[in-house]
Amino acid sequence: MSNPIQNRYEFVLLFDVQDGNPNGDPDAGNLPRVDPETGNGLVTDVCLKRKIRNYVAFAKGYERPFDIYVKEKAVLGRSHLEAFKHLDIQLGEESKLAVKKELEEKIREVELPGGLSLVENQDELLDLVVAAGIDKKEIKDWLKNAELDSAVKTFINSAVKNSKSRKPTGEEVQQGREKMCEWFFDIRTFGAVMSLKSAPNCGQVRGPVQMSFARSVSPVVPLEHSITRMAVATEAEAEKQGGDNRTMGRKFTIPYALYRGHGYISAHLARQTGFSEEDLALLWEALTNMFEHDHSAARGQMSVRGLYVFKHDNALGHAPAHMLFDGITVQPREGVNVPREFSDYQVTVNDTGLPQGVTLMRQVG
Repeated sequence: MSNPIQNRYEFVLLFDVQDGNPNGDPDAGNLPRVDPETGNGLVTDVCLKRKIRNYVAFAKGYERPFDIYVKEKAVLGRSHLEAFKHLDIQLGEESKLAVKKELEEKIREVELPGGLSLVENQDELLDLVVAAGIDKKEIKDWLKNAELDSAVKTFINSAVKNSKSRKPTGEEVQQGREKMCEWFFDIRTFGAVMSLKSAPNCGQVRGPVQMSFARSVSPVVPLEHSITRMAVATEAEAEKQGGDNRTMGRKFTIPYALYRGHGYISAHLARQTGFSEEDLALLWEALTNMFEHDHSAARGQMSVRGLYVFKHDNALGHAPAHMLFDGITVQPREGVNVPREFSDYQVTVNDTGLPQGVTLMRQVG
């Protein structure tokens, strides 16, 4: 692992949205998230971490050691198994059956339950089964109804019957965890639960970077808009529309909101994951630019307006985080009753009288 950071940090993140939905709630028809008691808008920490992950993926191209563990369409167990294989830790015995030449092409086309394919040859069968947590009975039940060549069915049955697997030992779990931290930026940064029932166990990692929900400074009023599409998808829809081919839909927006979120970075937890100065610089870069590569019609215009970082000169720190956060105040300017742009707010940063050993760095703002 790289040399981990030695300092404790806290940060305040300010960002805004105009005519967009910054974080829809799937349990509420994708309405913008709102605190029902105060009317303030909410953006979850999970949403913000997703945008950080996406930026790092764009910037680093999923290349190790900046690969992303929780990414779109990922099968997490495959990464676990790859880590163990890289460490030369065998979790099972592949079937020793030889693949007949006439079956090779047919076997490569077989797609097992869970979307797994026998990409190269039958020696990968057990690895794929272990990675996806598919047991032998499940494959046998699937084979009964699968439309496969009888010779291929017989071969897969024999391979599964002769295969064995085992759980990693405690020492092997530790090695797997360290390798996953080494490969994946988001594990080193946010941590991960890798003790999955359906995959080889790589343990759990508590990440050094934690973030709060972001909350709007002022209450918000979500708006609902009717939208139209001048086309239909099928002939049946066209006939139903009588040739008009116009369909209706709905979308939700917030006219304007300025959000404030807080973050915490622990040097002690960084030692456990290997979160380094290079990772930290990439995190600041991602927080600054994450909305620049996330534009969409649904999200409207979103921008980072402030990123204020408190750096302690040691790992333990010199003051409670909330005392430092209190030095940054955001409120509507006098006479502004309904804020509609960033200039309607006054951001005050009190960087005098900070505790000894704490410095304030303005990344944005």
